[in-house]
Amino acid sequence: MTGVHLPFFTVWLKAIGIDATWIGIITAVPPVTRFTVLPLITAAAERRQMLRGAIIATGFATALGFVVIGTQHQPFVLLAVYALTCCVWTPMVPLTDAYALRGVRQFGLSYGPLRLWGSAAFAVCALVSGFLLRYVAEVDLIWIITAMTLLGALVGLTLRPLGRPAAAAAPKAGAPRLLRNPTFLAIIVASSLIQGSHGAYYIFASIAWQQAGFNGLTIACLWVIGVIAEIVLFALSPRFTLPSAVLVMIAAASAAARWAITAQDPPLAVLAVVQLGHGLSFGLTQVGIMGLMVQHVPGHVMARAQGYLTACGGIVASTTAIVSGMVYARFGLGVYDMMAATAATGGLVAWLARGRLTHHHPHSAASGG
Repeated sequence: MTGVHLPFFTVWLKAIGIDATWIGIITAVPPVTRFTVLPLITAAAERRQMLRGAIIATGFATALGFVVIGTQHQPFVLLAVYALTCCVWTPMVPLTDAYALRGVRQFGLSYGPLRLWGSAAFAVCALVSGFLLRYVAEVDLIWIITAMTLLGALVGLTLRPLGRPAAAAAPKAGAPRLLRNPTFLAIIVASSLIQGSHGAYYIFASIAWQQAGFNGLTIACLWVIGVIAEIVLFALSPRFTLPSAVLVMIAAASAAARWAITAQDPPLAVLAVVQLGHGLSFGLTQVGIMGLMVQHVPGHVMARAQGYLTACGGIVASTTAIVSGMVYARFGLGVYDMMAATAATGGLVAWLARGRLTHHHPHSAASGG
C-alpha cells in the first residue's frame, strides 16, 4: 500500500484541486497521529499481548477509511476523514516492527533480510501504479491505494501467533523509564531527524518531477531505483561489521549529501544516480536504528518502545510536512536544503551519544542504564 500511497497520494490530492498549502497540512496528519493516538494503541496491544490481533484490526479499519476518503473532495472534510483513518493506519508500522523484532529474537533471525520484502512490495506496487497511470485518470488513483489497503488487511490474517516474550508476566516493568533513559532518547531522536529529512521527498518529489515533464512511469521508476538500493542494502546488512551507531552516522551524512544535490535540480541521469542514495539515507538508518533497539530494549517492552520511536518520528515529520508545504510553495526545490540540515542534525545527535550507543548494555533502556 505504501508503494502506491507515497508516490501518488499527493498527485491525487493535486488532481482533485487541493493546493500546495493544503497538501502540506493534509500530509502532516499521519505524523500527528503517530505521537497522539499511536502510542496508546501500541501500549494497549502490548498489555493485552495481542500484536497479531491489533495488526489485523487496524488493517481492515484502514481499508474502510480509504474507501470513505475516496468520496471526499473538499479540503477540510478530506482532512477530517483522513485524520480518523490515520488513527488506525499509522499504528500498523510499529506493531509490525515489534512483531518482526520479536521474531528476530525468538528465532535468531536478521532484521534486514526480513525487511527487504516490504521494500520489494513497495517497488512492485509503485511500478504497477506508474504503468496504470497511463490508463487510469489521476482522480481515480485513490482507488488503487484503497485496493492495496484491503490486500494488506487480508494478508494480515495469515500472520502466525508468536510466543510471549520474556518478562511478559510483568509487561509494565521498566516501561515508564524508557523516556527517561538518555540512550533510548538518543536513538529515537536521531532516527526521527534522519528519517524526517525524507519529508519533502515523500510529499513533493512526485509533484516536482511531474512539473519537470516526467511521465507517470518515469516517476515510478525514480521511486523504484531508490527502493532497489534499499533492498540490496537490507539483503547485505547481515554482513555489516560496524557498530549500529556508526551505521546511523553514515546514513545521516549520506542523507545530507543526497538532499543537498537534489536541491540543485539535477538532470534526470544525475537524479537517477542520486536516488540510489535512498539505500543509505533510509535503509541504513533503519538497519542501524533497529540494531540499536534490539541491543538496548528488552522484548517485553518492544511494542511500547516502537510506539515511542514512531511517536517521536511523528513529531518531526508533522512539523516537517507543514513547514515543507510553505517552503516549497515559496522556494520550490530549496526545501531540500532544509532537509539536508535536518539529516545532519540527526547525525550530530548520534555522534554526541556514540559512547552510550556503541556500548551494549542489555536491557539498559528499560532498566534506566
